[in-house]
Amino acid sequence: MKLRAFDLTERTARAGRDTAHRRVQRWRSRIFMITQCAVTAGLAWWLAQTVIGHRLPFFAPVAAIICLGFTFGQRLRRGIEVAIGVAVGVFIGDVFVTYFGTGVWQIIVVCLLAMSIASLVGAGNLTIIQAGVQSIIIITLVPDPNQAFGRWLDAVIGCALAMLVATIAPSAPVRRPRLLAAGFLLEMAATLRAVDQALREGDRDAGDAVLEQARRGQDQIVELDEAVSEGLAVVRFSPFRRGQLPAVQGYADLLAPLDRGNRNLRVLARRCAIALWRGETVPLAYLVLLTSVAEVVDFMAGELYERRLPVAARDRLTALGRESSRLKLAESLSAIVILAQVRSLLCDLLELTGLTYAEAREAIPEMD
Repeated sequence: MKLRAFDLTERTARAGRDTAHRRVQRWRSRIFMITQCAVTAGLAWWLAQTVIGHRLPFFAPVAAIICLGFTFGQRLRRGIEVAIGVAVGVFIGDVFVTYFGTGVWQIIVVCLLAMSIASLVGAGNLTIIQAGVQSIIIITLVPDPNQAFGRWLDAVIGCALAMLVATIAPSAPVRRPRLLAAGFLLEMAATLRAVDQALREGDRDAGDAVLEQARRGQDQIVELDEAVSEGLAVVRFSPFRRGQLPAVQGYADLLAPLDRGNRNLRVLARRCAIALWRGETVPLAYLVLLTSVAEVVDFMAGELYERRLPVAARDRLTALGRESSRLKLAESLSAIVILAQVRSLLCDLLELTGLTYAEAREAIPEMD
């Protein structure tokens, strides 16, 4: 009983560390947007004060954040996310203004704090933007019914500055889909190797761990989907980035086959766990095939890191497809399912090289 309690405590602690790590990674992936919004808000405030002479142009930074956020492909979320963002923003702004007052550097710092905290607690993009907006409203708002036109002018300045910043945005949102796709392929290769090792060693615990590892791929697919939407929004909006549209669209086209490959990988990992639980034997030739596929997937990831679509992997994938068709069917159901999922995965990978689904399916012969 004590050993079981210790194991549960250790798993809980490990899950807590994994959750904290994912939240920090989520914050790191969004720090570009957060920092850009914060600095643009401070600049909008400074411009409205300097050019127009407004004493408290609070609508300038507010409009800048809203406009800049939506030009980067943000999508509407549920009303509860807005409520959370408002609550976080009001709280941070209220506490901060009590101790530090208001000004340019205070706006930048409070915006960074509010938006970072919203991100770290697992909020969506709209919540993060709302947190920044509400924190600025609290730290700058001074009611004055005679300044309605001035507030509108402040908003125009904020929007114009946001548009300018968006058009000269760094290439991070353009690079990110490619890097995420490459990272996903590396994780896929690692999962395939983990399946191979678990089956070779007959380790049931390793089989369960592989299944959990495969399931985490869905979070990466969601992150890639968001990055693709953001990257396409940037290149379509910015006149300085429109020439990169074909490249970004090419990386966006990887999303669908990667999603299908992720689903097939999960089924493969689940069948690996079942085979180990039942004590079913998987032929060595199947495991060799797994290793070979993992090697090609690693190569494809390297191609993406080198800013190339993985077209060069097509011949190797086709050869593996032919090799898989000549393998002898095993007696156990789990082994047959594993082979079938590897062949399906090869079809998904061939699509990543630029083939259509029909062409990829034709490139993998039927079983002899």
